[in-house]
Amino acid sequence: MSESPNETFARALIARGPTPVRPQRMHLFGQLVGTWRAECRLLDEGSGAWSEFTYDWTFAYVLGGMAVQDVLVAPSAADPTVPETKGSTIRVYDPVLGAWRVSWFGAVGNDFCTLVATGHHRTGIRQDGTQTDGRPIRWNFSEITENSFKWDGWVSNDEGRTYWLEQHMDATRVA
Repeated sequence: MSESPNETFARALIARGPTPVRPQRMHLFGQLVGTWRAECRLLDEGSGAWSEFTYDWTFAYVLGGMAVQDVLVAPSAADPTVPETKGSTIRVYDPVLGAWRVSWFGAVGNDFCTLVATGHHRTGIRQDGTQTDGRPIRWNFSEITENSFKWDGWVSNDEGRTYWLEQHMDATRVA
């Protein structure tokens, strides 16, 4: 029996591990490979109210181990037993830039962001870029351990002079 197109695609996309070309560079995001449960708080900019929900966040090496991709999933509002994909981020190390190029695709909310990422302090990752509406953003992973990390999403309304916290996630490894 032959593979389905989805099976062929998944086999071509997902890699067993990091590329042997630059394995230490791949560790920055590679340390997140696995599945995480993320408790999320999101600020509604219009009302100022915070909402809380839970995501499953899965990271994998892709494209021959030259990139790390994630998929963010939450239970569907219509049927909580059915997962609803919220979006995906792909991260590719650029040896010329000496940093990671990051692209978020939030197809459900029509959000598309581009960022550049570097290591930050001893246990973090700083990502700077712009979101769909052109405002500067800063997305930080911090306090990364083998079994947990924090993620904060910051937005600027004044061309990057100041930032305000829009989203916070506490993630715990589940696999």
